[in-house]
Amino acid sequence: MISCGTSVLDEFPEFDRRVIESLRQPLEERSITVARTSGVATFPAQFMLIAAQNPCPCGNFGNPIKDCTCATGAITRYKKKISGPIMDRIDLHVETPALAYETLEGGGDEEPSSAIRERVLAARRRQKERFQKSAITANAEMGLRELKQHILLTAPVKQALQFAHEKHRLSARAYHRLIKTARTIADLEGTEDIQTHHIMEALRYRPKQEI
Repeated sequence: MISCGTSVLDEFPEFDRRVIESLRQPLEERSITVARTSGVATFPAQFMLIAAQNPCPCGNFGNPIKDCTCATGAITRYKKKISGPIMDRIDLHVETPALAYETLEGGGDEEPSSAIRERVLAARRRQKERFQKSAITANAEMGLRELKQHILLTAPVKQALQFAHEKHRLSARAYHRLIKTARTIADLEGTEDIQTHHIMEALRYRPKQEI
């Protein structure tokens, strides 16, 4: 089992259901417990999961240019291969629609990757300083105790969280992950405290069936 680093799973729904469900513990607890007749052992499993999947088996569901050829039942079965508890444990859900020719051709004024890298490194430095007296190093690792200790929620932010919770019926896990994602967005922006727009942006990264 990976103790650190990145695990990339392409065509996520095509993996065996038992393999996918086995990710619950390491994604939640950053460890994995193996039980055998000779005993039980727990190993570290600190890793970043990157998973990709198509919107349907043929890949064209929702495509404004190409028609989807999948039956409705096939689309439903395909999406159900990834359970709600697994979806709930993935912090960022991003859709990538087909790119226009102009984008593929390379036009536009995109931000250089070097500038993005510096912003990410600055955010990591903020998090390292925030957690210098604890065993964790990043916002994603915070538990309830760290959330109460390090996250200041103003009245407007609490209102935004209440709106998100009531409108989208977020689970407790999704609610706390929303706050941690918003904290990271604020760090990338260089903002001391979480603002309402950080909550709204974090909400956009939740699964679309939630929002």
